[in-house]
This record gives sequence, structure tokens and C-alpha cells, in this order.
Amino acid sequence: MSVSRRQFNAGLSAAVLAAAATNFLPGAAFAQASKPVKKFTPADLFKAGALGDHVLGKADAPVTIVEYASFTCSHCANFHTTTFPKLKEKYIDTGKVKLIFRVFPTAPAELSIGAGMLAHCAGEEKYFAMASALFETQRTWMSTSDPLPALKKLANQAGITDEKFNQCLSDKNLAQEIQQTAVRGYEVFGVEGTPTFFINGTMVIDGEASIENFSKVIDPLLK
Repeated sequence: MSVSRRQFNAGLSAAVLAAAATNFLPGAAFAQASKPVKKFTPADLFKAGALGDHVLGKADAPVTIVEYASFTCSHCANFHTTTFPKLKEKYIDTGKVKLIFRVFPTAPAELSIGAGMLAHCAGEEKYFAMASALFETQRTWMSTSDPLPALKKLANQAGITDEKFNQCLSDKNLAQEIQQTAVRGYEVFGVEGTPTFFINGTMVIDGEASIENFSKVIDPLLK
């Protein structure tokens, strides 16, 4: 499904998403980026970039998962609606795992970046609730030629007013920081697709993300 730049920007106070899409169509951006040339440490991976990180779980949890995901990725939506609740109940809520979530925009770039901006603007306390809502309703707002009403409804439910909604999607710095997070993921950590998961600094799950696959990696680290 392709949403035109004109359609998506209709009603916005600025054309920031059009500029974002122009500057960060993943194929073009990554073609100019360089692949990792040296090994990185877990400390490198866990260090937040310019945007900062959205973190869920106990700060001193023995296992840290870093997830790179796109709000327009169907596999990411499937993970967050099926596996994530089980992962949260079994490992995050029990203090065993901390999750660091980073946006890695994929096509259509306008929607992917815009959804990431809205989740960020919901605030840290509501970030993961907004992210879950975006994933759960992904088919709805991606299947229409004008996704703004559906996205605005989700934003309103998260406490984002119409004025803040427009301000959020007009924040050029925020759009750039989301892009920078993704480029850093590609250049430094070798992320090429979504979802990609690192567990305690090692990329162990790329694509298939069942709770069984997570348990196979996490459980030995807890012994």
C-alpha cells in the first residue's frame, strides 16, 4: 500500500514528513551509509542516541533486549500483538528483562516516521501504550488513502490534543532524530530489517520472534 506525500500531509501545519521521506527513504539512505567496520560492545549498543531511548522494565534487569522495529512493518505488528504480551508477562514484569525500543523506519517512510513521532509525543509514561495501539490498529490506518483521522484518534486517546498532534508531526528535529537512530542502527550495529532483536548485546533474533525462540536465549542467561 502506498500513501502519497500529498495525502499524508493534508491538514498538517508543515510538510516535515514530506521532507523526512525525501531525506530518509531507507534504500537511498542505506546505500550511502557504510556497514559496520568494527565490532561493538554491549555498552555501545545500550548507549542512547540523540533521540534517547524508550525503555520498559527494571533498570537493573540481568537481561537487556534492544528491539529495532517499524510501525509499518507487519512482522513487527505481529510480534507486538502476539509475542510481546507473553514476553512482558514472563520476563519484563518479573524484573528479568529490560526492553529498549528503537524505531527503524521502513516504507512507506512518511507513515513509519510519522507514527514514530506520535508515539514519542505521547510521552514516556504512555509511549508503550501508544506503540501497542499503533501496532494493534496498523491494518486500519495503513489501509486508507488518508491515515490522518485514524492516527489522530489514537493520538487523542493517548492524551495528545489536535494542536499537539499537528505540532508533533511538524517537529523537524524529532523526525531527524528518528532517522538518525535508524542510520546508526544500520551503520554501527548492522540492522538491516525489522524486527531485529539484540539480547545482551548480541543479535540473536532477526525476523521470527516467537516466545519459544526468546526463551531459548533468555533462560540460559538467567541461570
